[in-house]
Amino acid sequence: MKIRPITTEDNATLAPILRSVLIEMGVPKKGTAYADPELDEMFETYQEPRAQYFVLEDNKQLLGGAGIAPLPQAHNTVCELQKMYFLPQARGKGWGTQMMTTCLKFAEENLFEQCYIETMPNMKAAQKLYQRMGFGYLTAPLGKTGHFSCSVWMLKKL
Repeated sequence: MKIRPITTEDNATLAPILRSVLIEMGVPKKGTAYADPELDEMFETYQEPRAQYFVLEDNKQLLGGAGIAPLPQAHNTVCELQKMYFLPQARGKGWGTQMMTTCLKFAEENLFEQCYIETMPNMKAAQKLYQRMGFGYLTAPLGKTGHFSCSVWMLKKL
């Protein structure tokens, strides 16, 4: 298994993986990452300054990924951990921690001071991971992600 930056060739494989995990998790199709048009163009989306998407790969098979990008309509020192989803065979093996470490290192290298994340109340395992990584709960969302169905907001000081 390895973590690497996304390539344009990953787009066609990654979009159905991300959507399948969102469906598995019971995420609403509206107001969440499921509805994001960039799911089909992840490589292009993360070509913006201070943005990067990483994929988890095992023997050239994609198993998921996560990204960092500036949080829309927030201070330029705040980034967002985005679209961190893994297929079932990659879960519970420490890859989430490694992926988050990779993403947070990228965030620090790009001079972000805080990292924000949104999730769903039923995603308890993800929330435990975020807490272990130093994220704390917020009482209201930050920025403008368009994810009105996500009602759990967390922030970490970098």
